[in-house]
Amino acid sequence: MPAMADVARLAQVSHQTVSRVLNGHQHVSEPTRLRVQAAIDQLGYRPNRVARALVTGRSQLLGVVAQNSTLYGPVSLLAAFEQAAAEVGFVVTAHRVDVADHGSVTRALERHRDQRVAGIVVIAPTASVSDAIDAIPPGVPLVMVDGDPERSTPLVTVDQVAGAYAATRCLLDAGHRTVWHVSGPPDWFDSAGRVRGWRSALEDAGLEAPPLLPADWSAASGYRAGQRLAQMPEVTAVFAANDHLALGILRAMSEHGRRVPHDVSVVGFDDVPEAGYLIPSLTTVRPDFDAVARETLDLLLAQVGDHEIGDSQRTIAPTLVERDSVRPPSTESVGQAGAASPRSCSQASCTAGLEP
Repeated sequence: MPAMADVARLAQVSHQTVSRVLNGHQHVSEPTRLRVQAAIDQLGYRPNRVARALVTGRSQLLGVVAQNSTLYGPVSLLAAFEQAAAEVGFVVTAHRVDVADHGSVTRALERHRDQRVAGIVVIAPTASVSDAIDAIPPGVPLVMVDGDPERSTPLVTVDQVAGAYAATRCLLDAGHRTVWHVSGPPDWFDSAGRVRGWRSALEDAGLEAPPLLPADWSAASGYRAGQRLAQMPEVTAVFAANDHLALGILRAMSEHGRRVPHDVSVVGFDDVPEAGYLIPSLTTVRPDFDAVARETLDLLLAQVGDHEIGDSQRTIAPTLVERDSVRPPSTESVGQAGAASPRSCSQASCTAGLEP
């Protein structure tokens, strides 16, 4: 099998430069990186991870702790992180916990340390998961995803507040007098951020927020909330905390004879692959999971390489995706109070500083 020295000789660089390329270090010029990668591909070189672990005390494994969930966001994020890590020669091993309590997460973290992983990513959407990282001793490379922004731990997250603000402004700018919100679980940081964004958009419009409808992330809970909302004629616009909730709301509205978007407009969050194929196709907020994964990997590998990481908390802006589930309210819905002149969702997204 070809050795690292063979790669260095073919690429006309030093052994150390090949190592830097394999480890994803930033201080390698792009032409040099491409030349080394071409030599690796030509020779069919594969790093000897066992030898590296013996020399450095760390493997080329990256550990991930995540809840045992089929939710679209966490699953998409984990897949994106595995792909990003593979591109720079690392393998991801994931420990999933069925119950996101302190003990379960702590045990998962300890298993990763026993594997001598190079660094650990914790997908920490709830306080119980976020607090468990206190068990990790200083010096272990660690990044939280969707964790508590009040902690000093390196963190990468989607801008939940800005995404919810854009979704709410989209509905208000279409001419609706207010926007109702079906939220996710209150103990999730994502859910709390989306509630803040919804309230902020209403406050900036000079409106009082209607009562919040708390739910979980499932279509079934969205359906139950939708059944309540469908019986309230004053409800003409709903922002759902994720697309599965929105799906349940669409079903409930249909069963009660309330047409979307003619009678009620609905906006979701996540842009699941099915969102564009619902009837009507769903206007939603799209998080950039690939960007979250890349920033997470960058923060983690910087710690592995003992580099300065600069800003240790990075926020990725989402994008509002316009489809057919939003339109101005009907004359009957507006009633005697009137409504603001409708604008497009594109204008709303620009108001929130997001791309349409």
